[in-house]
Amino acid sequence: MDYRKTNAPTNTVTRDVMSLCEDTGNIYESVAIIAKRANQISAELKQELTNKLQEFSSSSDSSVDEVFENREQIEISRYYERLPKPTLIATKEFEEGRIFFRDGSNDQEELEDQF
Repeated sequence: MDYRKTNAPTNTVTRDVMSLCEDTGNIYESVAIIAKRANQISAELKQELTNKLQEFSSSSDSSVDEVFENREQIEISRYYERLPKPTLIATKEFEEGRIFFRDGSNDQEELEDQF
């Protein structure tokens, strides 16, 4: 997913907590869903950033303690720092209904009814 095109805010936003639990009926379940999605987004962004920064890594003598600053690496890192935080992206996706989730308790009840 392209997180650069997201319309999530880049700063903290005050939200109506009750609007988050309309789909699930439970605010804690909604927060758990948003947290799991935020972890997924964070892992994707970290992998993408790591891949981009590895392009600049050089295999030089490991005994040299000098650190070479690469301006392009710094710009890439700053760009990713300016992106909205994963929790804000996940919350926006949840509000827009773009996160798929299912209630596992219904599955358990169906299994118990079968026996």
